Amino acid sequence: MSTSTDATRRGFLTMAGGMAAITVTPFALTSAQATPDSLAAAIHAVVGGAVVHAGRVKLDVPPLVENGNTVPVTVSVSSPMTDTDFVRSIHLFNEKNPQPNVGNFFIGPCAGRAEVGTRMRLADTQKIVAIARLSDGSFWSVSADVVVTLAACTEEAG
Repeated sequence: MSTSTDATRRGFLTMAGGMAAITVTPFALTSAQATPDSLAAAIHAVVGGAVVHAGRVKLDVPPLVENGNTVPVTVSVSSPMTDTDFVRSIHLFNEKNPQPNVGNFFIGPCAGRAEVGTRMRLADTQKIVAIARLSDGSFWSVSADVVVTLAACTEEAG
């Protein structure tokens, strides 16, 4: 059932979409890229001045990915997950994407195990960092380098 109101709405949405594309295009051609300094700043925002220890965290990510649009990542932390000794949160960072803090996962002793899985976009070959905050306030981390053959998150003018 088509009415003149539907046609007007369709025309408006088409025009608005075209205007949005014109407005956004210059920014898409010059996409922002994070730096190791922005990675350090993002990590500092989570841990503050606390010491981050190596160990207890396992990062399962392929070392070589053909397409950076959907990279599977699993982070697990060695913890008994009891009422007194558990993982409070897991944070995932990357080195070169426009947003270096990819995800913050808040868990507790009722989770049963300290493990999270997700998929992320990677703009380029880069370092991935996972940091876990335990119930005693300590921070533990691991990092991995991922080689990306077809980048995501960026659009180049051709």
